[in-house]
Amino acid sequence: VWGVRGGGRLCYEIVHEDVKMGSDGESDQASATSSEEVHSPVRVRLRNNPGRKISTEDINKRLSLPADIRLPDGYLEKFSLNSPLFEKPLSRRLRRVSLSEIGFGKLETYVKLDKLGEGTYATVYKGRSKLTDNLVALKEIRLEHEEGAPCTAIREVSLLKDLKHANIVTLHDIIHTQKSLTLVFEYLDKDLKQYLDDCGNCIHMHNVKLFLFQLLRGLNYCHRRKVLHRDLKPQNLLINDRGELKLADFGLARAKSIPTKTYSNEVVTLWYRPPDILLGSTDYSTQIDMWGVGCIFYEMSTGRPLFPGSTVEEELHFIFKLLGTPTEETWPGITSNEEFISYNYPRYRADCLHNHTPRLDNDGVELLSKLLQFEGKKRIAAEEAMRHPYFHCLGERILTLPDSEFTYTHTHTHTHISFH
Repeated sequence: VWGVRGGGRLCYEIVHEDVKMGSDGESDQASATSSEEVHSPVRVRLRNNPGRKISTEDINKRLSLPADIRLPDGYLEKFSLNSPLFEKPLSRRLRRVSLSEIGFGKLETYVKLDKLGEGTYATVYKGRSKLTDNLVALKEIRLEHEEGAPCTAIREVSLLKDLKHANIVTLHDIIHTQKSLTLVFEYLDKDLKQYLDDCGNCIHMHNVKLFLFQLLRGLNYCHRRKVLHRDLKPQNLLINDRGELKLADFGLARAKSIPTKTYSNEVVTLWYRPPDILLGSTDYSTQIDMWGVGCIFYEMSTGRPLFPGSTVEEELHFIFKLLGTPTEETWPGITSNEEFISYNYPRYRADCLHNHTPRLDNDGVELLSKLLQFEGKKRIAAEEAMRHPYFHCLGERILTLPDSEFTYTHTHTHTHISFH
């Protein structure tokens, strides 16, 4: 991912892990296409030559399509420079129609390959786009006639169509039929949990730093736009063979308008749920995600989950045993919390995080401590965490990269990480 200097240019690379080889060797990068409407007209300068034929490049620029798109046979012959498609500004209705004619929004445009997983509402398949021949992930959401689309699917679509960042999974297409809603995402080789398993739960510490920075970078982008993920866990962080990490599964995410707005406290997988939420708080902001970042940071560093509780009571017990049972001094108001009182926890003293994270240096332990604060308002924010001394070795330039940009290089071709 990052870390090599040469010719005055700073680039970054991932350290090769000794992971299992892939069975098919495929790691195609999905296209950068999106079928949602544009908010501002795409302005393209075309040479004013009435006799000139319309090219694929003209269509790609006009509709913001990737260079490797395959247009249907005979599609170009329908247009001239005087066609409505090239009028300015381009209307949203015409853009939708044009994308549909190319093949977006249609199930037959994608070929299902392997089944990747199944949940309560959705099944995820590995697929291939006929438009680009690239791999995609097809999230097929079953629609119940009485209930319609699950609210989680509606949230995911409404948020992801507006989130465009190198460290957030890209939503390429949306296909709506009577029986299902299919979300077409870029394909990434595996999630962080699988990556940990394939590395024998021992990720190189350089890669831990790079993965953590990418997680913070994607999260900071969300938080700047008032979006809370609310379900951070290794299974929702996807990684490709270039070491790019991307936030995924925004089904529980929420767009917030006021920092103290009340939401459900039944969010975030138990192991990554902060203590204030475990104790019933529904008043939270972006800090809800930062506790999960700390838990994931620890898990990458040690190879084991930090607080693997099976119940809320056990989860809190694990937290207090490591960080100390909170008091009125360490967590104002806690002694008035009815749930906290009912559990009647022993008075644990805080243990030293250094004793549990031998592979982390002092800066890493300090950052972990800032993430694992009882009170949400005391947790370090994503933007501040990106500037923490733990990341200083990556250089200043990494903080100013455009949202859509990331540079990944490998010193040798044989060090590419392979997945199965």
